[in-house]
Amino acid sequence: MCRDKILYNNTGRKQLHWEGTMPDIIARVVSQKGTCEAGHKVGQEIVIGQQTPSGMCSWAFYTLFPFAEVLQYGGSFPWEEDPDKTTVACPDPTNPVVFELRRSSL
Repeated sequence: MCRDKILYNNTGRKQLHWEGTMPDIIARVVSQKGTCEAGHKVGQEIVIGQQTPSGMCSWAFYTLFPFAEVLQYGGSFPWEEDPDKTTVACPDPTNPVVFELRRSSL
């Protein structure tokens, strides 16, 4: 991985420009209420890289994927203090699982 450029987006926040190998994204379960049908539990970590992760709920993956792509390509979210992280909830309103996504360092 090579971080050879730091760009600034239209809000003035730093945005990294990646060249070479993209970083993996670590999805860590930070909260789980009710009964998750996929069996996700607090503390579980799943690596989102260049292939669909094995063992991850497909609905959760579909929800996390756009956020993971932003982080993989060097973007960040203006509502987050840490440009390498964001928090996303699965779409099940009765049994929500909340994931923290973080950009790994290679």
